[in-house]
Amino acid sequence: MTSPGELERTLRENLRGEVDFGAAARALTTMDASNYRRVPVGVVAPRDAEDVAAALAVCAGAGVPVVPRGGGTSIAGQATGVGVVLDLTRHMNALVSVDPAARTAVVQPGLVLDRLRDAVRPYGLTFGPDPSTHARCTLGGMIGNNACGAHSVAWGTTADNVSELAVTAYGGTAHRIATGWTGAPDGLRELVTAHLGLLRTGMGPVGTAPGMAPGTAPAFSRRISGYGGLDALLPEHGVQLARAFCGSEGTLGVVTEAVVRLVEAPPAPVLAVLGYADESAAADAAAGLLPYGPLTVEGMAEDLVGDRGRAGGGAPALPRGEAWLFVEMPDEGGARALLRAADPLDATVVTDPAAQRALWRIREDAAGTATRMPDGRMAWPGWEDCAVPPARLGAYLREFRALLAAHGLRGSPYGHFGEGCVHVRIDFDLVSAAGVARFREFSGELADLVVAHGGSLSGEHGDGQARAELLPKMYGAEVVRLFGAYKDVWDPAGGMNPGMLVRPARLDENLRFAVLPATSFAGEVARCVGVAKCRTTEPGGPGVMCPSYRVTGEERHSTRGRARLLHEMLAGEIVTDGWRSAEVAEALDLCLGCKGCRSDCPVGVDMAAYKAEFLHRHWAGRIRPLSHYTLGGLPDWLRLIARLRAAGAVNAAARLLPVTVPGLAPERALPELAKRPFTRGTGRRPGAVAGGAAAASPPARGPAPTPGPAVAPGPAPTPGPAVAPDPSPAPGPAVAPAPSPAPTSGPVSGPAPGPGPGPVSGPGPVVTLWPDTFTEYFAPEAGHAAVRVLRAAGLDVSVPRSDRVCCGLTYVSTGRLDRARRVLRRTLDTVGEVSGPVTVLEPSCAAALRTDLPALLPDDPRAARLAAAVRTFAETLEEYAPDWRPPRLDRAVVGQTHCHQHAVLGDGPDRRLRERAGLVGELSGGCCGLAGNFGFEPGHHGVSVACAEEQLLPSLRAAPRDAVIQADGFSCRTQIAQLGGVRARHLAELLAEGL
Repeated sequence: MTSPGELERTLRENLRGEVDFGAAARALTTMDASNYRRVPVGVVAPRDAEDVAAALAVCAGAGVPVVPRGGGTSIAGQATGVGVVLDLTRHMNALVSVDPAARTAVVQPGLVLDRLRDAVRPYGLTFGPDPSTHARCTLGGMIGNNACGAHSVAWGTTADNVSELAVTAYGGTAHRIATGWTGAPDGLRELVTAHLGLLRTGMGPVGTAPGMAPGTAPAFSRRISGYGGLDALLPEHGVQLARAFCGSEGTLGVVTEAVVRLVEAPPAPVLAVLGYADESAAADAAAGLLPYGPLTVEGMAEDLVGDRGRAGGGAPALPRGEAWLFVEMPDEGGARALLRAADPLDATVVTDPAAQRALWRIREDAAGTATRMPDGRMAWPGWEDCAVPPARLGAYLREFRALLAAHGLRGSPYGHFGEGCVHVRIDFDLVSAAGVARFREFSGELADLVVAHGGSLSGEHGDGQARAELLPKMYGAEVVRLFGAYKDVWDPAGGMNPGMLVRPARLDENLRFAVLPATSFAGEVARCVGVAKCRTTEPGGPGVMCPSYRVTGEERHSTRGRARLLHEMLAGEIVTDGWRSAEVAEALDLCLGCKGCRSDCPVGVDMAAYKAEFLHRHWAGRIRPLSHYTLGGLPDWLRLIARLRAAGAVNAAARLLPVTVPGLAPERALPELAKRPFTRGTGRRPGAVAGGAAAASPPARGPAPTPGPAVAPGPAPTPGPAVAPDPSPAPGPAVAPAPSPAPTSGPVSGPAPGPGPGPVSGPGPVVTLWPDTFTEYFAPEAGHAAVRVLRAAGLDVSVPRSDRVCCGLTYVSTGRLDRARRVLRRTLDTVGEVSGPVTVLEPSCAAALRTDLPALLPDDPRAARLAAAVRTFAETLEEYAPDWRPPRLDRAVVGQTHCHQHAVLGDGPDRRLRERAGLVGELSGGCCGLAGNFGFEPGHHGVSVACAEEQLLPSLRAAPRDAVIQADGFSCRTQIAQLGGVRARHLAELLAEGL
């Protein structure tokens, strides 16, 4: 038998693409977006069809199986394999050509769907099938799974939109298939001819619903299970070879090129949202809407929407009801006609594109919410997309809910109601033996229920390992034997993706949770289900995740890739060095700690937290990198400099001496320290209530700066925070961590102790203004401005001793968690019980106090109370001075929303405050790229600059000349100053100047 080393050498000799049998490459491809895990022997990234043929010939000669892989978003396990994984995304990702007149495009299998859609949009065209993973799924994967999406009610499945395929079989033989027998493998025509009767009568689901005799149920559009398109080979159907190949899940051969059909995109679609009394009523109504020609008919219920659908976020409020249908129509006339016929409880028609997008985001957010139960438990795939004829959907959902309850399981159905396709994730226990047994029992009973309603086990995503074992329930044994014969014609050696569809593995084998230890950290890592939203390559909108992946394009630098490496590190089978793993350290090195994944990932993966825990253990008992001492210990160094009153000397040395500080990136200018810290020299009296910083050093008045060269304040590292997961044992991945404390709606009770600057008078509640490290030592002008504005709003201000309080941010971001805990305990001792809001000007510090503090000190009740009291500057004004009217600035505004503000704090109050002040425009999304200590660490400068070039710097260049530049985060202001040559200011500074 060929050894892995021999196979690797032979592949390298015969291919021009990359061949990687290393631990990291294998670890990154053990899983897709399913519950399953299979360990490959190696990964090959072929450059072209010739490379694919060579790889298949070499692997066939060695008897090693092959699995083709695109975006790895399959939810049934079909994108995992035990042999060689072909990564078709790295090189074979081209849009070869577009023919607008013929409405066709030639694509390679690794092309991401959105790239195709973007390319053909100028012609008024699109590709009809549009799964929710459209920003990262590939055309090859869509062909493999016969993907559908929301618009299939109008434009069909992928099989309906493919006209020709170039396929390479195991062993290297090339085929070009379309319509007719040309290009078919030997024996296929004979196989079809011998089974014409079975193909004509046996391919429908074995239905037993009322009015349907067993085996006579009519086919419907979402019959995706098995080789569901095999009857396309019938002569009366035109012998559609390419159509029959779609949905084969990599078990027949590798698609190397495809000719796909395009459809005309409606220029101005209209969205009708229909409210119903409950989910069943909405499902019952869906089939009746189809004669009106909708483009989509999507359904969801109250248990997925919650308060997010009750107006807000720029979206119109959902109509009255407990369940809703989202129906997209080509024009407003059609939408109005549909409403007259639909008889909903309530309805609205939305013509504004922005409002439509906001409503669709509610639907998309609901899809993410499905992965978590209200109590925080995770819900898992496995029965993600069963489908029944639309007329049966209401009855099916009622029985499905009853079946869940009978097994003590929970899930929230939603999906493509117009085609009877239901998505749901269920809170299976896939760790314990009893839980896995229940998973198996439930799966069999649900398959029986689907078949009883004339449905398909898979209506969109394929069967893979999750459902293939149950295909005899749907098709019967004779048809399943025909499926096996069909595979054997294409793949007589059985080397293409074995264990899927035909002669499958059991549905409860190869579960990915079985290899993990029973710790809470393992449960956190396992929550990454692999939907790969982090693999989106195009920036845009407010989202942040995942900036390092968008720069490098490497899977190991995506949130999913890092989670996979941590998973395999804990499993210990491939990555064998445990917490000392070099592979994991390399992948995490380019994690910016932006926390974008915490909010943007559908399951709330918090890679910054995992990175902090890894660094904590990775460097335990060893000398750390210098940056962990220089940047990680920044508050200590700054306090020492302030105590020595040496800020001027340090600034002069930084300007005059061409010395690179060890542990800092040589490309970065050193930050300039403020001559006087925020809290110094303001009449502090021992034991006084703090407050009068503004009087001692008021901010300068004058117009806001315009874009253009300016003297920037000295840039300072603002290390990105992380939350350290508790490493104590926990039951397993089905148990979610306790949610972080939510902000309270009012002040936390208790006195506000501690000395500080002199008192500030005012009738309002006392606001504790947090002297964070960056405001204190680098940007005191922001602190003074905040005091002035808060006083103007009628609030008293108290400032704790800056040398005794710290959020621990820099220690967390460098993985010095024991030090962080000591610092935070000292902080709690100093602050004691707070009364009123704790206003934190630096978003990263506010995020650290709100999330890291209670996570690191879960047993100290003071931590949760302080975290709940934390407010941003805008939150404080909105909650505690709601009637205050800010000065009108009436200017355009550009700049950066801090990534931690986006991920942890939210920016709704900031947007509303800017609007009230007449600041018009949107701040940049994404990450500025400096990300605290990240951009100052050696080796990170290129990635840091590339992140800034995605959204931030282009927005500054395109800004009006009189625009003001806002960035509340000191990292963001520093990046803007260093790379943009302009000065950005905190929102407090802008408002103070307008007073």
